[in-house]
Amino acid sequence: MARKSLIQREKKRQKLEQKYRLIRRSSKKELRKVPAWSDKREIYGKLQSLPRNSAPTRLRRRCFSTGSPRATYRDFGLSGLVLREMVHACLLPGATRSSW
Repeated sequence: MARKSLIQREKKRQKLEQKYRLIRRSSKKELRKVPAWSDKREIYGKLQSLPRNSAPTRLRRRCFSTGSPRATYRDFGLSGLVLREMVHACLLPGATRSSW
């Protein structure tokens, strides 16, 4: 189980990313269109003035049930351990368990 403070920090980052998503996208589109270096510097300044935690690269996928940041499967949003337990309990449709 992850610490609650880390989970709350991640939620805060998600809210910030959602809030500044359109501003960041429009600035990046402008950056591709503008040929002059002086104009690009202004746009880079606008991008750098945005909060650091609003960048999508700072987000981390976490397990939906435990909050663990490691070994999280994208398809299910669960960590490997929780995924294995749910498959063995037949709670995930379409997933087959393997044994040897």
